[in-house]
Amino acid sequence: MPSWGKLLNELQSSKDASGNDVPGLSLDGLREKYLKKLSAKTGRNVIAYYSGWLKSGKDQNVDINDSDITGFMNAINGMDCTKGLDLILHTPGGNPTATEGIVKYLHKKFGNDIRVIVPQMAMSAGTMLACSANVILMGAHSYLGPIDPQFGGIPAYNIVTEFREAKGDIENRPESRGFWETQLSKYPPAFFYSVIDAINLSSTLAGEWLSNYMFASLDKSEAKKRVNAILKKLNNNNQSHSRHFSLDDCEKMGLIVEKLESDQDLQECVLSVHHAFIITIDNSDVTKVIENQLGSRYLTTQK
Repeated sequence: MPSWGKLLNELQSSKDASGNDVPGLSLDGLREKYLKKLSAKTGRNVIAYYSGWLKSGKDQNVDINDSDITGFMNAINGMDCTKGLDLILHTPGGNPTATEGIVKYLHKKFGNDIRVIVPQMAMSAGTMLACSANVILMGAHSYLGPIDPQFGGIPAYNIVTEFREAKGDIENRPESRGFWETQLSKYPPAFFYSVIDAINLSSTLAGEWLSNYMFASLDKSEAKKRVNAILKKLNNNNQSHSRHFSLDDCEKMGLIVEKLESDQDLQECVLSVHHAFIITIDNSDVTKVIENQLGSRYLTTQK
């Protein structure tokens, strides 16, 4: 596998044996080169979805949102969808309903022949999207995350706990009503029910995708058992929404995962793609890339 430094060197001009200048690859050319190598290795279509949320100062359009469907439409145009799809994810997550639209579109085009590859992190709604694959490929360095909703950075489960604590305290100590009225006035009317709906939606969507796609071949009772165990772990109060679930954690909770390390050539291809995309994010104003092995790309930038 070309190291990070070797990939950077490919961007630099050099001299050939005759002393002539050889231009380096562009950032676009670097990504395209390694996407093509990965597709040639697997014989499958590849779409890479990369967000720059880990790069300091980049906070515009780094989440999964409804504008992403344009990027996926662009990437799928001209593909032979009978070859299936390997979707490479690197994302902090985002809007569950936008994720739902992406899942519906991808499965309409590729059926249930979709693998998700996580070279580093696919968190929150990114984890939900991974649950719509028939298998998730992860390395020792890969992580998924909890899918419990957040409201302004506040975990939904913490909000529920606060409301329930208020109810219990008022019932036992009526004199505390004034305190709790002040404390809960920061929330709009019916907010508690909106929070409950959001928690239920995350479980509903991830549960449906696991049942319909990842566990489609299992007996229904066995599938239900595994789905419930997974949702109990993913959509729960995990003390932090940024908790990292490793490959081993994902196997233990019941997800179907495969180790990238079990196929060294595949791992090298995947990590080369990953390095090429991160190099782009680190060395440009790009905040998000949705790109395929055919050279079709959709980029957003932050000035």
